Amino acid sequence: KAHPRFAALYSQLDIRAKGMEMSETANHANASWRWFFYAAAAYNVVIGGAGLADVAAPVNDRIVGLLVLGFGIVYAIVGRDPPRFGPVLWAGIVGKLGIVALLLPDVLAGKAAPGTGAILAGDALFTLGFLIFLLGRRR
Repeated sequence: KAHPRFAALYSQLDIRAKGMEMSETANHANASWRWFFYAAAAYNVVIGGAGLADVAAPVNDRIVGLLVLGFGIVYAIVGRDPPRFGPVLWAGIVGKLGIVALLLPDVLAGKAAPGTGAILAGDALFTLGFLIFLLGRRR
């Protein structure tokens, strides 16, 4: 048992140590989310960049590629500091759900370009992750 003169100091050190443990847990969670958002960024940059670079595509398709690439930059910014920049993910959710809603009927009817279904599946999974992140922060 601690000497009475040092009991308060030990108590403060114990509280700080517990705070560090919680902080380390939060840092680990943030690190996991950072990688998730960097993956979303890479996904969008690759998909959007490919669409933008397709000089044979109509200009409207290339504009979509540019916007997808731009959202990739947004996800990379979120990856740098998820708690701070996370709320902008609501725009990504709207965009990704919109793309899925607009293109899924053509995928199901077999009218979409090859690979579109896989891209929509990726968008749906990232949307789910964004929702888990945003709704989990509210607890």
